[in-house]
Amino acid sequence: MKLSGDVGIQAGKETVMGAVAIGKDDFQATVEKGGIVLIDWWASWCGPCRAFAPAYEAVAEANPDVTFAKVNTEEEQELASAFNIRSIPTLMIFRDKVLLFAQPGALPQNVLEELLRKVRELDMDQVRAEIARQQQPDVEPTA
Repeated sequence: MKLSGDVGIQAGKETVMGAVAIGKDDFQATVEKGGIVLIDWWASWCGPCRAFAPAYEAVAEANPDVTFAKVNTEEEQELASAFNIRSIPTLMIFRDKVLLFAQPGALPQNVLEELLRKVRELDMDQVRAEIARQQQPDVEPTA
């Protein structure tokens, strides 16, 4: 997997500065390890992806306790299709295995930092309770 930028090897994975390149073989394990996981869906030919990369990398380097991953949609077309990725860059944010954010478009660094701050502040018990409530079927009251 070739990525532009400073590439190094960390824990057997190819990394671009603070972000790790993932694909279909390790996507699920990356998300299921818990904590906060940001995923940047990108392609080398994508101008907005290249413009977003420095902000993503800067926030990754400033937050080593968070997993920052990158999925190359050209190399991982099956995975991108499974997640219905239609525009890139697309950013997804998971926390404790729950998808909290999925939106196409490059974000300025300050917006990405603020988004990460808000994700950190979430009460995940409350989030899971709300998800469970929304998944329950509507029950008509009986008279």
